Amino acid sequence: MSALSDVARIAGVSKATASRALSGIGYIATPTRQKVERAAAAIGYVASANAASLVTGQTRNVGVVIPFINRWFFAEVLEGIESSLIGAGYDLTLYRLSTDPDQRRRVFDYFLVRKRVDAVIAVGIELAPTEISQLRSLGKPIVGLGGPTEGISTLSIDDVEAARLATAHLISLGHRRIVHLGGDQFEQMDFRVHAQRLEGFRRALAEVGIPDGDNFRAVPFTVPGGYAAGLQVLADPRIRPTAIMAGCDEIAIGVIVAARELGVEVPHQLSVIGIDDHDLAGMFGLTTVRQVPCEQGRHTVELVMKELARPQGEPTEIERVRVPLELVARRSTTAPPAPPASA
Repeated sequence: MSALSDVARIAGVSKATASRALSGIGYIATPTRQKVERAAAAIGYVASANAASLVTGQTRNVGVVIPFINRWFFAEVLEGIESSLIGAGYDLTLYRLSTDPDQRRRVFDYFLVRKRVDAVIAVGIELAPTEISQLRSLGKPIVGLGGPTEGISTLSIDDVEAARLATAHLISLGHRRIVHLGGDQFEQMDFRVHAQRLEGFRRALAEVGIPDGDNFRAVPFTVPGGYAAGLQVLADPRIRPTAIMAGCDEIAIGVIVAARELGVEVPHQLSVIGIDDHDLAGMFGLTTVRQVPCEQGRHTVELVMKELARPQGEPTEIERVRVPLELVARRSTTAPPAPPASA
């Protein structure tokens, strides 16, 4: 079996220099590092990550806790996190947290607190103060994505403003009969995303004096959820809204499919707007409020790397990063249809 001493001998450097060059720990001049890497490749030597972690106390591994892995937003965030961690020379260990408190306790008490990760990223999960203090006491940096959390750096969009901006766009086009299809208020995600988007919708109506009546329907944040709700809301032309503000693009896409099935023309008979700028939004001509979750994942890793580079003992700098929002107007929204002429 090839040994580190063989690599050092072939490269003409000391064993300590060869070790630093292959582990990425400490400064090594680029020509020297390349010479060591060529020597290692020539004899098939692979540095032991376990040995390096014993010396440095670091695993070069970041734990990511997340509630879903099969939903578009979370999958996009993970892609951004993974690509950035790989670029920084780190591995990723993924933990999906369910609503089971025992499972959550095992993840924090066993996997995350026992030197298996150097840092933790919480995506869409509101960490408890005890969980934060537990990780902090072990010197593990923590960064959250999805909403403000006391005691750690976080990155998020303003969900209230996202919904207000989407609704205000419909109002600016002349719509007054607007329905919001959003998440169930009794099955909140962490950071109260459903409630915040409903609040933004109602705030936009209040700003122009539109009554807040029977204009909210709770639906799953999925294309089938939007489709089923669209069939119900659009079925009766006598009470049909002129516009729908969807809590996410997937709901909005489901509504557009339902409208086509019912013969309701988008946008001339119905305007539809969403939130996200999903990969399929452009295909459906969907007007939306854009956020870029992949970029959010990459930015979160930047915050983690900044904390990992902080000298030991130096106070943690808490950052609150608000991700900018952008209204993307496409062909799914226009002015409401003119009322029929009176006989």
